[in-house]
Amino acid sequence: MIRAWITVRPRAKREELKATAAGEYLASVRAPASEGKANEALIELLAGRFSVPKSSVRIVRGRTSRRKLVEIG
Repeated sequence: MIRAWITVRPRAKREELKATAAGEYLASVRAPASEGKANEALIELLAGRFSVPKSSVRIVRGRTSRRKLVEIG
């Protein structure tokens, strides 16, 4: 199981996931930060990147914040 802090940038031009020097991640998603759409896009992005089903990705903290603690696995 992986736990990581991720900073999300909604309404980005392209979707990508980058590791930062601090051991955290920066995720860019196209979806807006309203009605949970950016969270859904983040879960899809992480599931694809780590080759796990979407049900294995969970936002532990920061559901309404740009900085989130995510559990994968």
